[in-house]
Amino acid sequence: MQQALHRSSLVPGWFVVESACYEGDKAVITVRASGSVGLCPSCGTVSRRIYSRYRRRVTDLPLSGRVVELLVIARRFRCDAVLCGRQIFTERFADGILAPSARRTARLDSIVHHLGLALGGRPAAGFAKRLMLPVSKDTLLRVVRRRSRSPAGSLKVIGIDDWAWRRNHRYASIICNLERRRVVTLLPDREPATAQAWLAAHPTISVVARDRGGGYGEAAAKALPHAVQVADRWHLMENASRALLDAVRKSMRQIRTVIGATTIDPKLLTGAERLQYEAICAARRPMRPSWLCRRAAYPSSRSCAKLAKAGTAGDPRRTQRCLPDPAKFVGSAFAMARRSVGVRLSQRG
Repeated sequence: MQQALHRSSLVPGWFVVESACYEGDKAVITVRASGSVGLCPSCGTVSRRIYSRYRRRVTDLPLSGRVVELLVIARRFRCDAVLCGRQIFTERFADGILAPSARRTARLDSIVHHLGLALGGRPAAGFAKRLMLPVSKDTLLRVVRRRSRSPAGSLKVIGIDDWAWRRNHRYASIICNLERRRVVTLLPDREPATAQAWLAAHPTISVVARDRGGGYGEAAAKALPHAVQVADRWHLMENASRALLDAVRKSMRQIRTVIGATTIDPKLLTGAERLQYEAICAARRPMRPSWLCRRAAYPSSRSCAKLAKAGTAGDPRRTQRCLPDPAKFVGSAFAMARRSVGVRLSQRG
């Protein structure tokens, strides 16, 4: 038995189609809610008083090889409850249709979630582009993380470290679940007593990853004597790299003697090392005599202005008083040259 195809069947339920048109490669469908009342999200009071209307742009499932954009004409209602603190609220739609502040419909968000679970970030983004679903790899991963369920079991492996509310002013402690890679809680400070009280309330913890300091180690030893304490990977790599750089820096002269290399090839350096090497070379580069003479001969513009202002008003060449004395110029130039040579000799020594 054949049934007529209505325009409202092309959009999610709860919506009524007002108009539809094509804008380039996109199909824009203007819809509105089929209901006539609104439910206050704070107190649950039913309201029929419409305050205003606004438009929301929401992406829906593709249609005939085109991206579909729903132009939702939503309403704002007034809450009639006297004791309710929310006087004006926006229209809410049914569950499974459109979430508050969402940019995609619920059925499109479900497909995005399954694509992210099946293919991951970048492969799913490429496949979604072929399906006319404009979504990025970061959005796919974000949807998967948002819909993932929190672990029902207790904590077993945690990591604890410092965390800054405001750097150099106020610090706290952050505790993460290393099995789920999620933040568990933020402690108000980094005192050992605070960490000990929190750890004592979670006796199921068996492994504590921390830094090399003694504060968290003492708290874990008192609260969880059966737990194994390990150093986290970041602090291990940081301490190892710092020790290696110190050892290499102390033995750099012997290393260069052994390998027979007294010069540095800039082509073998990384980007950061090349910047440091160029800065060192620029600092050791000798000053040009012309620059020394120019610096000694011409004082700053501010001093020239003061000297010009000190001249008489009737003197048309009063700015000549800014020029230095020739004897002073030669003496200052030689003094600056002698000083720069002495600095370079002290650096080489």
